[in-house]
Amino acid sequence: MLENKLGIDNSAQLAREEERISKKKALELFEKGLLDNLEAGKFATLQVIHEYLFEDIYDFAGKIRTHNIAKGSFRFAPVMYLNAALENIDKMPQSNFDEIIEKYVEMNIAHPFREGNGRSTRIWLDHMLKKEIGKVVDWSKVDKDDYLLAMERSPIKDIEIKHLLKNALTHEIDSRDVYMKGIDHSYYYEGYITFKTEEL
Repeated sequence: MLENKLGIDNSAQLAREEERISKKKALELFEKGLLDNLEAGKFATLQVIHEYLFEDIYDFAGKIRTHNIAKGSFRFAPVMYLNAALENIDKMPQSNFDEIIEKYVEMNIAHPFREGNGRSTRIWLDHMLKKEIGKVVDWSKVDKDDYLLAMERSPIKDIEIKHLLKNALTHEIDSRDVYMKGIDHSYYYEGYITFKTEEL
């Protein structure tokens, strides 16, 4: 159970409120054009996204984590190496699809925040794709199980996640509908299915 600004001590209730509040904020990112002038592919931009999504819920919004974390048997970048990892990711090239996905995979391995990494990093990925190659992922076309398995394997072999996301690319980079469905699907990957973005 994460400490939160809402004073909630029930994990199911916290998950519900986190989904409702942060999905609404995710929609604001798009509607207010808050990412338009930010530099693509930089950790500082990911921090802005994460802070905006979660600032009303968690004190750690936008802040680099201070504890080591794992998912299943996979350990994300150790805290002692995290700053160096993020500096290296900032320097990685991002001029084509393959380079962008490689950068995304490295950021996922870094997992710089205490919570909310996947949801914020998928927005960061789309921002990079939009700026660099004029496309975004239509996440509604990416199967949850296929995605999670491909991401699990991506530190060793990234060909699967590249194939999966390449097949879901769209030129509809300014489509509100594609963005909203993408947010809903992104949250669905993490088990958040109570609210539809368009209804908030």
